[in-house]
Amino acid sequence: MDEQLDYRTLGLKIGLEIHQQLDGHKLFCKCPPLVNDDHPVDIRFSRRIRASAGEAGGVDVAASFEQAKELEFFYEGCSTSSCLVELDEEPPHPLNEDVLKTALVVSTIIHAIPVPQIQIMRKIVVDGSNVSGFQRTMLVATDGYIETSKGRINIPTVCLEEESAKKIAESKNGITYRLDRLGVPLIEIATDASIKDPEHAKEAASLIGMILRSTGRVKRGIGSIRQDVNLSIKGHPRVEIKGFQDLRSIVKTISFEISRQQKAVGTKEAIAHVRKANPDGTTSYLRPMPGAERMYVETDIPSFGLSSFLLTKIKLPELISEKTLRFEKEYCIPADLARELVSTNTLFEKAAASFSKIPASFLAQVFVSYPKEIRKRVGLDSDELSEDDYFSILLAYESGEITKEAVFEAIVWRLKHGKVDLSNFSNASDAELSKAIQEIVQKNKRASFGALMGEVMKRFRGRVDGKKVSSLLKKALS
Repeated sequence: MDEQLDYRTLGLKIGLEIHQQLDGHKLFCKCPPLVNDDHPVDIRFSRRIRASAGEAGGVDVAASFEQAKELEFFYEGCSTSSCLVELDEEPPHPLNEDVLKTALVVSTIIHAIPVPQIQIMRKIVVDGSNVSGFQRTMLVATDGYIETSKGRINIPTVCLEEESAKKIAESKNGITYRLDRLGVPLIEIATDASIKDPEHAKEAASLIGMILRSTGRVKRGIGSIRQDVNLSIKGHPRVEIKGFQDLRSIVKTISFEISRQQKAVGTKEAIAHVRKANPDGTTSYLRPMPGAERMYVETDIPSFGLSSFLLTKIKLPELISEKTLRFEKEYCIPADLARELVSTNTLFEKAAASFSKIPASFLAQVFVSYPKEIRKRVGLDSDELSEDDYFSILLAYESGEITKEAVFEAIVWRLKHGKVDLSNFSNASDAELSKAIQEIVQKNKRASFGALMGEVMKRFRGRVDGKKVSSLLKKALS
C-alpha cells in the first residue's frame, strides 16, 4: 500500500458487507446444517438459469449476463441435511425464530433499531448457488453504528438471509453444488461508506466479527464468515469485491483495487461491476453490477410484526473485548493469554470457580499452552478432551493425589488411551524418591546438578514435585 496516498483527495469510499453463518437449523426448514456431510449422496438433479422480468417489467442485467453463458448447474445432497425446500419443490416452512433472536441481539449491540414489520424478500441469485434462482432475505434492523479508532462507522442495515449452496466442482459447461449448506441462516451487516482507508476497513471487519462471536451463537471455522467490500474513487463507479474469508488479505486487496481503479478512470473499464478477491491479493472481473430488478416480495410467507414480548427477551452477551479485560484484571494474567482463553476456551472460567486452590495462571496454562505443546510434541488433538476429563485430572492435582508436573502427563495418557487413569501418576513417597536419588547419584558421579535433576524427573515422569526433587538432590550431594 502506498503510504503517501491522500484518500480524501482521491475520493475513496469503502463499505463492508459482513456475512456470518449462525448456529441452529436451517432458516426455512428443520434440516440440520451438516456442512461437509459425509452421508451417501442420494439427491441429484440439474437446472439452468432463465432470466425473467420482475414486477416492474425489467430484466436484471446480471441475470441476463449469466444466462448467456448457457451453463448447467448440477446439485447433489443427502436427505439427512436437505429436504424438498432446498430442492425448491415445497414452500418454505416457518422462519427459524431462534436465529431471528440472534439477529436482534446483534442489532441491539450495534445500536440498530429493529423494524416494526418483517417482510421477506426474494433476491435474484445468478451463479446457480441457489436452486430456486433467488435468495430469501429480510431486513431486521436499521440505523446502527460502531465506534472505531478513526471515528464512527454507520451500519444502515442488518439482514437475515439464506446461505447459498457450496460449490464443489466447475467445468467449462457447468458447476456442481452441494446442498447441505443451502438454507443455513446467515446474518448480513452492511456499513455505509464512512470507512476511511484499507486499514480502517480491516479494523471495522475485525470489530464486527468480534461482536458476532461474542453472542456465542455463530458458526466457526473456514467459510463461516465472509466479507464483501464496496469500493469507489472519484471518477470510477462503485465496484463490489466478493470472496474475503481471511482478514489478513483485506488491506492488500483493497490497495490493489484502488490502484486498478486509478488506472481505469477515464477509460471504458470505469464501470460499476462485481469482482472476485483472489488469493494473491488481486481482483478479477465476475459480472455486471445487479440492478434494482433483482429484488421482489416473497409471496409464500406473509409479513409479520416483531412483538414487544420478543424484543424484551433480548439478553446482551459480554463482548469478547470486555471479557478479555476482565480476565486480565480478575485473574492477573497477561493480555495475550487472556485473549486466547476468551477466543478458544470455554472451560477456564468454570475451572477457576471450581478449583480455588489452583492458581489461575496454571489453569490458563492447562487450557491454552498444554494443547499447543501436546499437538507439537505428541501429535495429538486436545479437542477430544471433555469437561469431565479435564476436571477429574485437575481435582486430583488440587487434592494432592498427583503433582503439578503429572497434569500434563495425565492429559497425554487420556488422549493416547481414551480414558483418564491416574494410577500411573500417583505421588512417589519420600522414601521411594530418596532411594532413587541415591541410586542415580552413585551411577552418575560426574554429572552436573541439572543432568541429575533431569534423570530423576525422567524416571518418575510427573510423580514428583520439582522443588522437592531439587531439595532432596542438594541434600544427597552435600
